[in-house]
Amino acid sequence: MRGTIGYLAPEWLTSAITEKVDVFSFGIVVMEIVCGRKNFEHSQPEDGARLISLLQEKVNIDRLLDMVDRNEIDIQLHGEKAVEMMRLAMWCLQTNSCKRPSMSTVVMVLEGNLSMETDLDYNFFTSATLNANDHIYIAISSEINNSNLSGPR
Repeated sequence: MRGTIGYLAPEWLTSAITEKVDVFSFGIVVMEIVCGRKNFEHSQPEDGARLISLLQEKVNIDRLLDMVDRNEIDIQLHGEKAVEMMRLAMWCLQTNSCKRPSMSTVVMVLEGNLSMETDLDYNFFTSATLNANDHIYIAISSEINNSNLSGPR
């Protein structure tokens, strides 16, 4: 298994790899752009260190605008579009790869030629996924030879 921690689709932890692993990673990148932060921010408090965990929390309380990058005036002025991009990212972040769009579908949505799926699962990680990612992250962190990184808890 190769990839950047925090961008790996859940199916990397099984043997059923699909072409939609890249769609998952794209969803992470979209969230980073709209929110103006990295997927893992160790400088954030523990409950806000993981961007996708925070997304899961905010979508459940209908507060997605709270996540929009406050330093980008253009994003702030177009809050509805930013939330629309977050919803596209959430479609890409579906745990079940069969529920994720293809990249060609994502392009059609971005071009305005297709509507987004609205029946989404907002539980982006199972506990097994989190535990496995923690293990992988910690293993890689220890290989960096005692750098300032610590694995997510």
